[in-house]
Amino acid sequence: MEPFLEKFFPSVLKKMADSAHNAYCVFDSQILTLFTSSLYIAGLASSLVASRVTRAMGRKATMVLGGCTFLVGSAINCAAINVAMLILGRIMLGFGLGFTNQAAPVYISEMAPPKWRGAFNTGFQLFIGIGVLFATIINFIAAQLGSWGWRFSLGLAAAPAAFMILGALLVTDTPSSLVERGKLTEARQALVKVRGVNSTVETELNELVEASEAAREVNQESCTTIFDRQYRPHLVISMAIPFFQQLTGINVVAFYAPVLFQSVGFGSDSALKGAIILGLVNLTSISLSMCMVDRFGRRVLFIEGGIQMLICQVALAWLLGKDLGFSGDQPLSQKSAIMILILMCFYGAGFGLSWGPLCWIVPSEIFPMRIRPTGQSTTVSVHFTTTFILAQTFLTMLCKFRYFVFLFYGGWIIVMTVFIVCFVPETKGVPLESMHIVWERHWYWNRFTPRTG
Repeated sequence: MEPFLEKFFPSVLKKMADSAHNAYCVFDSQILTLFTSSLYIAGLASSLVASRVTRAMGRKATMVLGGCTFLVGSAINCAAINVAMLILGRIMLGFGLGFTNQAAPVYISEMAPPKWRGAFNTGFQLFIGIGVLFATIINFIAAQLGSWGWRFSLGLAAAPAAFMILGALLVTDTPSSLVERGKLTEARQALVKVRGVNSTVETELNELVEASEAAREVNQESCTTIFDRQYRPHLVISMAIPFFQQLTGINVVAFYAPVLFQSVGFGSDSALKGAIILGLVNLTSISLSMCMVDRFGRRVLFIEGGIQMLICQVALAWLLGKDLGFSGDQPLSQKSAIMILILMCFYGAGFGLSWGPLCWIVPSEIFPMRIRPTGQSTTVSVHFTTTFILAQTFLTMLCKFRYFVFLFYGGWIIVMTVFIVCFVPETKGVPLESMHIVWERHWYWNRFTPRTG
């Protein structure tokens, strides 16, 4: 929004007005990218302590804490009068995301029945997609409101934070967390509430108690337990999947979609409209993933999505190279601009079907109870670290690499797809407390996993 850029980033606005500008380099500003990426470095910092908070206070309390921190951040951003306040607000938002991204996927995995766990966990990514879509629509509306539109846009982030707080206060904590903290009566009540009054919950409760006791025997409070040889498969996959997810390029495309569209020839309003279309496609593909993930499994979606994204990345690089050239000072035809939007949509659909939801599903379900909070914290930490680095460097990469930046991400998609084929086992329908079976049967990871019988 021009009033926002005029107040906080006038140098960027000046480059936009320069008729001789390079299309790839218009928004190359380290201060502007710091405004975006500061959220992720704060998320990383909070995720490093979130596992202990989640274990000590429970999943529910951690989500409440995250919602409150996010609420404060949105208020600071709305009232910002300088860049320092903007970045402080983003840091508070990052702390909120660090706690909620730690607690929410674990909460869902522990509450969902095994046969529907994939669909429930995909719901986490589905509502992220809904949030992205609503945020883009709100930005489009706010852009029409004049000089105070950006305050409306940033301040309205308080609404989902309030929903998070209220929703977390109304639900029960997970039976696993309650057993872990010695609250067996509450755990039984939670199981009855979740599984149904007529359900037999004693067997599941006994399994949770046994798993909790086993966890205590191996000193579950130690964050170093996850580095034991027997947990090598869990650690590698929990780090590799969020790392690779960011190297699909989706977050930098999603966050900078209006910037990217505007850079390659869309007008300001058209750029936001294009981002809305991209959000709708992503949301539709995530909904489709919910229906498919427990039917076809995780691996099939990972592989299909990787191939689809790779084709789109290569096509985008070719199209931008053909029309804009390496210098970026050639005009982009309307036909090419439409093709770029279509390719972005197919790319977003591939991500929404696969790496988007599965990045949260697989790490949240592979860990035994004794290291589950630490494992999820590891996943979130890697996610935020990689996102911070890419968010901080993407606009500079776009300026330096030009259209080759899409080939850079395409190369990583090849690597991650090969990794899935070779090293990620299928976890569809496997109960959390029986997950050790998938490691014992895997061609490579079985050498790290002790046999149970």
